[in-house]
Amino acid sequence: MLDLSQAGAELAKHYDLAPSIEKAEATQAIYEKMDRVVSPADWAIYAPYVIEINRLKKERNAVILAHNYMTPEIYHGIADFVGDSLQLAIKATEVEEEVIVQCGVHFMAETSKILNPAKTVLMPDMAAGCSLAESITAAGVEEMRAKYPGAPVVSYVNTTAEVKAASDICCTSANAVQIVDAMESDTVIMTPDQYLAQNVANLSKKKVVYWPGSCIVHELYTPEDLRAYRELQPEVKIIAHPECTPAVVAEADFTGSTSGIIKWVEDNRPQEVMLVTECSMASNIADELPDVNFAKPCNMCPYMKKITLEKVLHALHTMEGAVEVDAEVAEKARLSVERMIDLSRELGL
Repeated sequence: MLDLSQAGAELAKHYDLAPSIEKAEATQAIYEKMDRVVSPADWAIYAPYVIEINRLKKERNAVILAHNYMTPEIYHGIADFVGDSLQLAIKATEVEEEVIVQCGVHFMAETSKILNPAKTVLMPDMAAGCSLAESITAAGVEEMRAKYPGAPVVSYVNTTAEVKAASDICCTSANAVQIVDAMESDTVIMTPDQYLAQNVANLSKKKVVYWPGSCIVHELYTPEDLRAYRELQPEVKIIAHPECTPAVVAEADFTGSTSGIIKWVEDNRPQEVMLVTECSMASNIADELPDVNFAKPCNMCPYMKKITLEKVLHALHTMEGAVEVDAEVAEKARLSVERMIDLSRELGL
């Protein structure tokens, strides 16, 4: 567990991180990407960290991969590549830098390490886990195989390396339907998200059986919430992530992965839209779409929000927080992830 007081004291010895109007002004071009959602006062706090991180990552030959759920100062301020789980997994196979800093949750850093065993993958906070990933183990996968002999196991990338290693192929919310449909068996096991599996089953020609896991962010939304908001704002377009319950998905105007959600909003430019997913999604695309009003409410992922500028700077400064995966587990898990990437490319996803 990272001791924030000690980390702050260590950084203070080497960097001037005091809030600075001058540094905020010097990074105005970066700030303009998020000034709709980040106040000038907050940017004066963030700017010193952004400057030092962007300088230090060059010294370390490092690249920063950031998930769409990161806060704007990370998403726009320091990330070299942003995207959903599939996009980041693919990008992890393409980067040339020797160090990858994963701004996301732990399973994402594991995935980058699995795909890049010779590279250093840094996790700014090892406590940034995932309730969904923690809901299943490799033993749970074997339990499902015993119940449905011969059925292939398609595991969401939101899983540990051990679960990926025990699976036949991975999927993301962006390619889950196509991956499931590509399996040769009539019955397909999906782990660990029961709602993603149920939503896939509604669109697939396969019989989909599933592990009863769920995401603490997306399962909180209810169809009653969505209907109540429509009564207040009849013109609102509701866009849901497929980790939401099927009842919520049925109320939505569009359902898609984080990258799919972004593309839909960019293409359609609704006057008002509610993103039924993690909070930072709307914040990260708000400035690019000034004609779109992003409605509340939203739910925050406490794990994603563990990643901060201070922790990223500390990771790059100390080179601590390196993610390791057992070689045998990594080899098996790599096959599952690479099968997903290869099949996605083959299908044109």
